[in-house]
Amino acid sequence: MSQQGKLYLVPTPIGNLEDITFRAIRILKEVDLVLAEDTRTSAPLLKHFEINQKVFSHHQHNEHQSSNEIIRFLKEGKNIALISDAGTPAISDPGFFLVREALKNDIEVECLPGATAFVPALVNSGFPTDRFCFEGFLPLKKGRQTRYKTLATEERTIILYESPHRFVKTLDELATYFGADRQISVSRELTKMFEETVRGTVEEVKTYFETHPVKGEFVICVAGAATKSSSKEKDLKNE
Repeated sequence: MSQQGKLYLVPTPIGNLEDITFRAIRILKEVDLVLAEDTRTSAPLLKHFEINQKVFSHHQHNEHQSSNEIIRFLKEGKNIALISDAGTPAISDPGFFLVREALKNDIEVECLPGATAFVPALVNSGFPTDRFCFEGFLPLKKGRQTRYKTLATEERTIILYESPHRFVKTLDELATYFGADRQISVSRELTKMFEETVRGTVEEVKTYFETHPVKGEFVICVAGAATKSSSKEKDLKNE
């Protein structure tokens, strides 16, 4: 029986092409094929680094169907790399299902370290980083309200992803469920030319974006809810 191949999860830059690692480039050049979330989006990156491997589409709409064939390729001894449009696969991007299927079939999986949007946003927020809650994209409809109500009392720093067309609505929802005075830090266009981080209360950040462009992908870091002990201390200071 031939030796099985390996599945590599390879992070790609979230904006600045210089953020890809030497190892990531080497792996992408060595594997037998590359799985891309959107082949059109990944094409410029692969061309820039002269990566000429075959590229197949693997995204949330076809991952259940395509995973069986990918597992077959891996069992035949082919090494395969999975990349997303930007950042680390399986972090708010396709990847989890394929990894689970590979592990079920005793196929080796290796994830390379690399870019992911929430880490620089969190570190740059000024909020505690020792404990945090990564929520990614909240449900669009069903369960969204319930999730907000649960997170409203979360004491750890909360990290959310949001698209530009839903960003303002999300700020309104944060004001409703967390309070307009909750501290947040919003980062957009991370590592790109117009990278920007805006800090303040929900109301202050909302006011800022009423007169500034709402463009790019957003990472919203929300300060954790005050603990009972800290609230009592604050009340005593105000007396």
